Amino acid sequence: MLVRTMAELTAAGETPEVLFWVGCAGSFDGRAQKITKAFATILHKVGVSFAILGPEELCTGDPARRAGNEFLFQMMAYQNIQTLNNYAVKRIVTTCPHCFNIFKNEYPVLGGNYEVVHHTTYLQELINAGKIRMKAGETFKGRKITYHDSCYLGRGNDIYEAPRQVLEALDAELIEMKRCRKNGLCCGAGGAQMFKEEEKGDVRINIERASEAIDTGAQIVAAACPFCNTMLTDGVKNHEKEGDVQVLDVAELVAASME
Repeated sequence: MLVRTMAELTAAGETPEVLFWVGCAGSFDGRAQKITKAFATILHKVGVSFAILGPEELCTGDPARRAGNEFLFQMMAYQNIQTLNNYAVKRIVTTCPHCFNIFKNEYPVLGGNYEVVHHTTYLQELINAGKIRMKAGETFKGRKITYHDSCYLGRGNDIYEAPRQVLEALDAELIEMKRCRKNGLCCGAGGAQMFKEEEKGDVRINIERASEAIDTGAQIVAAACPFCNTMLTDGVKNHEKEGDVQVLDVAELVAASME
């Protein structure tokens, strides 16, 4: 599968429908790269014209701003905005809620105005348009799936239905954790916490959240964020349940179920 860059498409005089913003996790983290590949495979299969920035893509600056380094954030943001505006990018789709949130809510004040879509919403659009069709004898038919609400997607941007509707299209049984939607518990990675030692307490947040997921009896924990994926995977391992419970991104579930 060939994934083209904005530079290549521009040189060929073409304009893609969407820019796929891969993000740091999706580019460099081995586990998150699988999510990137799954989503790119879906776009490729349904014939969506898309491109990535490739080496021109910088971190959005979200972790820097959350950790309090405003100077570094603005430096990164202005460089990204310059690149995106040079290519006249209109629509961005990303698999990371952190990238999604900062583009949608914090870049406009710096001159970066784009239509930003999270990949779960985009997948829902493609399913509703009949572009994504699931295999007969569904891959996940009869399996129990629980969905973990990412903070930046749920409470931050009020996106609760799109990922659930995508999961319902898999014909699996969706079981909610006790704390879900607006009351969902953070995985423990947000606000740049991923990159620092935890503060003193009784239990790590990701271990508590993984416990809630395991208690539903689901065989699959669906996530929609690479950071949540890492934290929940570690939590499941801590409970020594990795043989019984898989942590998968919504895009991976769809890619495995498509015709």
